[in-house]
Amino acid sequence: MSMLHLANAELRVDLLDPTTEAARLGPRFCGGGYIWQIHDLRVGPLLSGPEGPESAPDPFNGHGLPESFRDRTRDGRALLWNEVGDEGLAPGAGRLGRDPSGVVLTAPPVWNIMAGESHLEFRTRHAAAGHDCEVVRRIELSDRRVRSHSTLVNRASAPLSLQWFAHPFFALDAEHHIALSVPPTTTLAADSGFTLAAGVITPARRYDGQFDGAFTLLGWPTGTPLDVRLSHPRLRDGIRFTTTFAPAECPLWMNGFTCSIEPYQTLDLAPGESREWTLTYDFGLPHGTA
Repeated sequence: MSMLHLANAELRVDLLDPTTEAARLGPRFCGGGYIWQIHDLRVGPLLSGPEGPESAPDPFNGHGLPESFRDRTRDGRALLWNEVGDEGLAPGAGRLGRDPSGVVLTAPPVWNIMAGESHLEFRTRHAAAGHDCEVVRRIELSDRRVRSHSTLVNRASAPLSLQWFAHPFFALDAEHHIALSVPPTTTLAADSGFTLAAGVITPARRYDGQFDGAFTLLGWPTGTPLDVRLSHPRLRDGIRFTTTFAPAECPLWMNGFTCSIEPYQTLDLAPGESREWTLTYDFGLPHGTA
């Protein structure tokens, strides 16, 4: 596997190289700035994936901390497809088409990659289905903090309307358990497959394997940016995951290998308009450290 890296005395961030790893990207996730794994230099890898410890998961499923620009809504309404429906755009993933298997990636974008001492920046501009956009992704490492900063610019003469979401894959402990501390006004459906008590979400039961799991839409406090602390089997203080935007919706799901909380935002950009946002992951110290 061809990787790009950021590293310091605490962590190493492994990112897919979009110029050589196109086969791992598929039609769903943004190729530039795709974080595949984060290693604590004392206790090892910290992230998971929905297929478990696989070296080559299905590109649609992904691994690590991918991010996605959605081309359609949750109910299937097309957002960035032409009227015929045979060509679409997934910003950062590329030009989309269709074959008997469904949506496929027909042309990935070309990325310009610039490396700094503590960051990697990925830039691309590409067009399809009457849309034209520029995407800039900047991944930064500082101490035990990883930041993912995104900029999207509409370069077309027509509006650009889409959804974007983060799809992080957090590790479970040996009992397939995880705990998420959320704001006190967060709500959860009774039949969600999770339980919520005293501001902490946990799985309602043990889930085993790839296809045993639960999915729900959290009742996230309106206008409140994401701020969640997740337990981690190797980190004493877990992981704090925050965003600079308030999620439009916030799915939560897990299976027997991983758990993912997915902050969504809806983006409506006029011609020439741009939007920026940041995700921050703060990794706690390993168990047994001062």
